[in-house]
Amino acid sequence: MSKILRIGTRDSQLAVWQATLVQQQLLQLGVQSELVYIKSEGDIDLVTPLYAIGVQGVFTRTLDAALLGNKIDIAVHSMKDVPTQLAQGIQQAAVLQRASYKDLLVFKGDTSFLNDAQSTAVIATSSIRRKAQWLSRYPNHTIENLRGNVNTRLQKVAQNPWNGAIFAAAGLERIAVRPAESIELDWMLPAPAQGAIMVVCRENDTAAAAACAPLHHPATAICTRIERDFLKTLMGGCSTPISALAQIQNDTLYFEGNIFSLDGKQKAETKKSVPYTPENPQLTTLGTDAAREVLAAGGKTIAEAIRNATV
Repeated sequence: MSKILRIGTRDSQLAVWQATLVQQQLLQLGVQSELVYIKSEGDIDLVTPLYAIGVQGVFTRTLDAALLGNKIDIAVHSMKDVPTQLAQGIQQAAVLQRASYKDLLVFKGDTSFLNDAQSTAVIATSSIRRKAQWLSRYPNHTIENLRGNVNTRLQKVAQNPWNGAIFAAAGLERIAVRPAESIELDWMLPAPAQGAIMVVCRENDTAAAAACAPLHHPATAICTRIERDFLKTLMGGCSTPISALAQIQNDTLYFEGNIFSLDGKQKAETKKSVPYTPENPQLTTLGTDAAREVLAAGGKTIAEAIRNATV
């Protein structure tokens, strides 16, 4: 395309890194672009827990408005922040190849508190998904709220008398700030689409869509779609501790998903595997089917209790 593509991004270091990655990949294709910095509501309010803000798309809707207002041509998002239903007039232009999907613990001092389920410790996170899974494993731990961009959260960890805090590995690794005092939480199931980046554009902007099409990674797109279908069917959002992971290994797609009660004491989960072939119709409905299994296995009761508790 001949015109300079305007890339909308939040102004945090991680968001800019992600937008710059898209800019660099577009440049390799001969597409010129510029970054347009837009502050989101999620960046302005650093006190209220994410689940209490009460809206989906808290990190994306300001960019959506700029996109629909023709102030930018594409927007770059952490895919896990994007609502499962895109705003009217906006379409997915590309899903980039996924980085690490894992959560990790940034700790202070020793990690002996991880070896005993009956230990006491203070762990910081604003994610109720992480909170519920952590309390399920360590019921005697205390969870503190932790908000802000990656750098702000790391600074708060250093300043407060906590034992540790939970971060997305991809976020720390992308901007090269992962501390040496950190360990991956292999037992913790991630948020749907964690570690993936989504690029969106206006539905009628065929030029922007065509420019971004070569950035699309089909395998990542399929896995994250299944995870987001699972989330959507369970009617989950920032206020619901829902986790999902789809992975392709040796021509098989493996899926895990769960929903926890807010205190981590109840859980409904599922594990599935299907052949990974383009023509397999099971891939189309896998996320939805898995969610229905979870609902039937106690997930409906958990979800209703969460909705009643947050009304």
